[in-house]
This record gives sequence, C-alpha cells and structure tokens, in this order.
Amino acid sequence: MNYFKTGLLMATLTALLVFVGHFIDIHYKTNSFALMFLLIGLGMNFVSYWFSDKIILALYKAKPVTEAQAPELFNIIRRLSQRANMPMPKVYVVPMEAPNAFATGRNPSHAAVCVTEGILHLLPERELEGVLAHELSHVRHYDTLIMTFCAAIAGIISFLGRMALWSALLGGGGRSRRDDNALGMLFVMILAPFLALMIQLAISRSREYRADEGGGRLTGNPDSLADALLRLEEYSRRAPVQVVPATQHLFIVNPAVGKRGGGLDLFSTHPATAKRVARLRELAHLI
Repeated sequence: MNYFKTGLLMATLTALLVFVGHFIDIHYKTNSFALMFLLIGLGMNFVSYWFSDKIILALYKAKPVTEAQAPELFNIIRRLSQRANMPMPKVYVVPMEAPNAFATGRNPSHAAVCVTEGILHLLPERELEGVLAHELSHVRHYDTLIMTFCAAIAGIISFLGRMALWSALLGGGGRSRRDDNALGMLFVMILAPFLALMIQLAISRSREYRADEGGGRLTGNPDSLADALLRLEEYSRRAPVQVVPATQHLFIVNPAVGKRGGGLDLFSTHPATAKRVARLRELAHLI
C-alpha cells in the first residue's frame, strides 16, 4: 500500500507538471514550453542523481571516517548491512552537536550513511542501531532517488508559477488573453505550486513511515527506534538547528522543529513523532 501510494503521488506530480506546461503552451500559443521544461526536468534529475550526495555531504561538511576511528559505529552498520543483504555504505560524521542522521546516495551500491557527532554522544547503542537501520532502509528502498525526483519536479512547477506571475504583472500575453484564461493562470501561479509542494511533502512522510517499518524489522526491535525518535525529538524541540530547508526531509527528525513542534502533518516533511512511535510500538507486538 505504501508503494502504491508513493507511485500514485509521483504520477500525480508528473501529470501536474505536464498540465502546467501544456496550459502555458496554450496561453502563449507556443509548442515549446512543455518540451523545454521537460528537458530541464530531465537535466535536473540527471544532475541530482549523480551529484546530490556529493552536494549534501559538502553542504554539511561531512567527514569520512575509518573503522579505526569509529569501530562501534562501523560494527553496527556492517551487521545491519549484512542482515539486509546490501553493500556496506560509506560512513561519514557531521561536525554538529545536534543529534541527527541521514542517508544519501543514488543506490545501495553508492550510498553513504551520515551521523552527527551529537547523536554518537546522546544515544545508547540499541537506539543508535535503530536509527542506523532506519537510514539503511532509506537506502534499500531508493528513497534518495525518489525524493530527488520529486524535489526536481516540484521545483520546476514552482518556477513555472513564478514565471507566470511575473508575466502577468508585466502585462505579458495581452489583456484579452489574460481575461480569457484568468482561472487557468491563477491555477498555474498559485494552486499548482502549492499542490506540488503538498504532494512532495506527502511522499516524504510516506517514505519516513516506510523507513521506520523497515528499520524496525531489520533490527527486530522497533521499540529501540521509537525510543530514539522520542529522544531526538525532545532535543530538537529544546535546541533547534536551522538547516537548508530543501534538505530537512533527509534527517531522521526535522532538526529545526523547535518548541512549537512540527505543525500540521500536511505541511511537514516528517509525520508527527507521536504517530511514528505509535506505529513502531504496534509493530513491536507483531514481530
């Protein structure tokens, strides 16, 4: 069901992009916008697919570590990787006191698992294992590739909306044409970017639930991940850290959540921690 939901949302996002491009073609009586932005979208996905991991690692100044430098961390990741029948990922540590973790890479053979210095100091081994199993589950299910695709498509739709807005403000397209397509242009300028963002966030939340389940099954102890999520959530509320908004979905918990919490699920990259924990507690009774 989770795979079906993700596939349906991705198809809807793609269809939304095609519709927006087609409408702009009709509005400006051209045949080039849809094709042009399709090519831009493919280009963005190509760059993201091959280089997004390097960009993310550089952005957070992640440093590769050796087994000699972090033997316990390597032991946990190697044990989980073997259990999941997947290659051992590269291991990085981010010089950040806020406890968190994320995974990146285009596929299981080219993946990296990153932990912050803070999480190594905060979590006991059983909870750290739950977090790492969650991140390996992201890698195993190609979530980085899925979210890169969604971010690229949503970004193109948002750009098209801004372009249409500036065109309208500057009087592009002629008055009669603007009057005839007022509702359509309103959709392109405002509703389409909003819908694209909502779909992107829904897919992100769906993949978090799937990674929680996969991580819980991989360790055989979903309660350890549930306990870790509660501990990490408490820290992020007490000492939020501002990160690049476009990367918030990568982290196991949103590091910028703050005292006000994550707000409505609809506008969040992550499901509410209470809901994630409840699902993990239920899973613990089933395995």
